[in-house]
Amino acid sequence: MTAGWPLFGHGDAERRFLDAHARTRLHHAWLIEGPEGIGKYRFALRLAGFLLGARGPADQPLDAGKTDPVWRAIAAGSHPDLRILQRGLNDKGKLVQDISVDQIRALTDFFTMKPALGGWRIGIIDAIDETNRNGANALLKTLEEPPPKCVLFLINHGREPILPTIRSRCRVLRLSALTDEDCRKALDAAGAPPQAARIAKGRPGKGIRLSSAPALAAVEAARALLRSAPTFPDKLAMTALAAAAVDDASMEAFRAELLDWLADRAETQPAAAKVWLKQARLAGDAEQLNMDAAQVATKLVAGLYELAQPV
Repeated sequence: MTAGWPLFGHGDAERRFLDAHARTRLHHAWLIEGPEGIGKYRFALRLAGFLLGARGPADQPLDAGKTDPVWRAIAAGSHPDLRILQRGLNDKGKLVQDISVDQIRALTDFFTMKPALGGWRIGIIDAIDETNRNGANALLKTLEEPPPKCVLFLINHGREPILPTIRSRCRVLRLSALTDEDCRKALDAAGAPPQAARIAKGRPGKGIRLSSAPALAAVEAARALLRSAPTFPDKLAMTALAAAAVDDASMEAFRAELLDWLADRAETQPAAAKVWLKQARLAGDAEQLNMDAAQVATKLVAGLYELAQPV
């Protein structure tokens, strides 16, 4: 049987959850943390499906197949005892900045009702670090006074700090980037193009998302520019800027290459650590200031020039 939500890696975290369930010590809130693109959302879906009755083979109980009725209901978005909160789209088709307080309040109301099918009520917030401050505060009541037979899964990418009062009320499951072998398996299972492996770096979701032709071109342009350090010639910079500004995936791929390059040098070069921090904050600033791709790319490259300047 083929699993409906195949997952590679993260076996230890799954065993910890199953052990808690078997010992009837299931916490009411689970904080699922780790880098983006490693399968945290799919991990949460597998746990939610298990609690709602989806079952795989005896030795792999979370690997429910596509014929499982619970899996089918969740996949169709029609299971009455599951609510998933994610950022929506604005009138221009772009993701809004955060999960709103109204979405959190709707989830709180959902938890006050009895399970429609007599089991659990499950909520998934993808992601808690994309929830605004009012929304995070509204969630605290549910975490402080959890209703019976309710479980909440909070996904945390680590983009922004979350409230200590939220973290302290959750059991943490920390997921890591995949091994090369597991990453290859995940990419193969998803039918990703061969180029995806070049940029995944243990994060198959990232590899799949950034394996379009424009994104791969942005990656190559970024790498060519970085190989020219510390001079960063204008010709290479202009080529990189043009490649990065093609679309959202190109910008993400370009920015990821620069941040990874800076992170590799941050441990031994204080200046690189300073530039990395500035560049890491740029995504949030760009969203708030409504900067276009060309402006963001220019600021990213400007940071490299700053690093190249003698102290």
